[in-house]
Amino acid sequence: MAEFGAEVSYHKFYAQIDKFHPLHFFSSPDPGIIHENYSCSAYGVNTVGIIRAPRGDGKEAIVLVTPYNSVKITLGEAVSLGIAYSVFSLLSRVTWLAKDIIWLAADSRHGEYAPVAAWLRDYHTPLFGGLGKLHSETCRESSTPFESEGGPMSGTQIYDVSGRAGTMAAALVIKVADRNEEVEKDTLSIYAEASNGQMPNLDLINVVDYLAAHGQGLHVKVKKLRSLLDSKWLKILGEIFESLGKLARSLNPQWKFDIPVAEYIEGTSTLASSLYYQALGVPTGPHGAFRDYQVDAITLEILPKLSLDNKDRRNDFLQRGGRLVEGVVRSVNNLLEKFHQSFFLYLLTSSRKFVSVGVYMIAFALLIAPLPIVAASLYSDASKLDSSSEKDKTTSCPDSVDEPGITFKSWKWLQAAKTVFVVHLWGGVVSLLPYFICQIPDCTPTTSILIWVMLSVFSLIVLHFTLGLPFTLISVSQSQRRDWALLKSVTILAAVIGLCLMSIINFAAAEIGSLFVVPICLMATPLRLDVKSRRTLRAFTRISCNVLLLLIGFPPAAFILFKGAVEGTSSVNVGGFWSWLESLWAWNSATYLYICMVHLPCWALCAYIFLHRC
Repeated sequence: MAEFGAEVSYHKFYAQIDKFHPLHFFSSPDPGIIHENYSCSAYGVNTVGIIRAPRGDGKEAIVLVTPYNSVKITLGEAVSLGIAYSVFSLLSRVTWLAKDIIWLAADSRHGEYAPVAAWLRDYHTPLFGGLGKLHSETCRESSTPFESEGGPMSGTQIYDVSGRAGTMAAALVIKVADRNEEVEKDTLSIYAEASNGQMPNLDLINVVDYLAAHGQGLHVKVKKLRSLLDSKWLKILGEIFESLGKLARSLNPQWKFDIPVAEYIEGTSTLASSLYYQALGVPTGPHGAFRDYQVDAITLEILPKLSLDNKDRRNDFLQRGGRLVEGVVRSVNNLLEKFHQSFFLYLLTSSRKFVSVGVYMIAFALLIAPLPIVAASLYSDASKLDSSSEKDKTTSCPDSVDEPGITFKSWKWLQAAKTVFVVHLWGGVVSLLPYFICQIPDCTPTTSILIWVMLSVFSLIVLHFTLGLPFTLISVSQSQRRDWALLKSVTILAAVIGLCLMSIINFAAAEIGSLFVVPICLMATPLRLDVKSRRTLRAFTRISCNVLLLLIGFPPAAFILFKGAVEGTSSVNVGGFWSWLESLWAWNSATYLYICMVHLPCWALCAYIFLHRC
């Protein structure tokens, strides 16, 4: 980098400890919480080079990121460094550059995400003199290439304060995958999902797709759910849609609905993958760190068709990869402003097709629309029953006189509201329990999930006795037997509020969550009412639906069913649910809070309504 006239600096960072901490949600771990007894092997050192644009004013920059393991570098990482090196050397000599170029060679010994996130944090909120400096002579065990004896950085000092450029217009993470699968041609995989379902502007993906497919002849693809590609029922459904499309086109040639079966299956698997990874809220690559600072970024992973051991093949591959990156840099360089004309909320069905928020938000609105209507209907029916019972009491006891303007029946919903509030409070307690379970040494995932279940049940019992929850199924008064309708009404309103709040944070998570929560809330009915009902078939159907929905809606059961459908039954185990949740809270995903504080309380309330003694 220095040979090209770039400003070179070195950024030291610490490996983050992925442990659950309730105060770290929606924020990065505090960089000041570092133990003094950290060894030098726990340090990572990023190399940062900056080219100043000859036609720019230093207010904007484009970032190139190449993760590599400084201890044991692979061939793919070396080739990705070669692509960035060739592009960097070209950009140091051009005269058309209007934005500064930052090349971040990220030390990925402790993961690919950690070095990029640490550098971005210090880039935007620098700590001058907070961590001191690291001498290469005192940290020889770190084994980085530039710290070895006789190396280019031998005997120098590595400072924490790195160079700075302007506001980041876009960022590209360049990776070359080691060949572990056979492909027909060089393939470019695009990863765009960031934390909590954030996506970069669609124009950036379109630019990369166009230049890769039409400029360099690469096969561009995005992530798919492999299980759906071999699904028989999806193939049958695709054949039905293809037949209907051909029929429609025969009636009117302008109707182009005849989607081929293969394209339908591939689009559906891509759509399901995009929806799932957005709902998960976990970044799919180092580019996710940039979205936390509202910088459009994607990861470009290039899979070569042939092995790169051949020198001629490697040179051709470097040239094609370098031209692709150069084309993207030139496209972003020509912009007078940041990407903003296209979509930020969308679901991908292929690298060049998508479903916009204006389309898939209709499905979410239609899903939750019945909930407030049912809640109002239940409250109205419960009020009418209370009014008729009060009238009967007055008729049978004419001497009883109520004070004017004081009617207890209009405040009965407060008891139901109290129950719903406390159960959601219990959900907050459940979400905090893993912080204490993680303190137990040598605890396996299966043991952790069992301890979590027992502590959750115990905390619910404690809340029942301390706050007086009406969780009794033995004997209740006549007036309490009708309170299930009010309880269901308030539960539905709480579910609507939770889903709407989640849609603001992560729309995909709210979309999937509504598929589970809405049917459970609508179908929840006391079992005894159906048992006493004279309509046997209708009652049996409703009981079966309630039992099935409660089983599927229970979070561990839903996880096991989904993972079994995606990855096969051999990968299903009880401890897998704990490991999955552990990844959610390690990445500060809001989906974890949704599961514990919205989905689980709604499920518990609906289960109580189902077992209500009315």
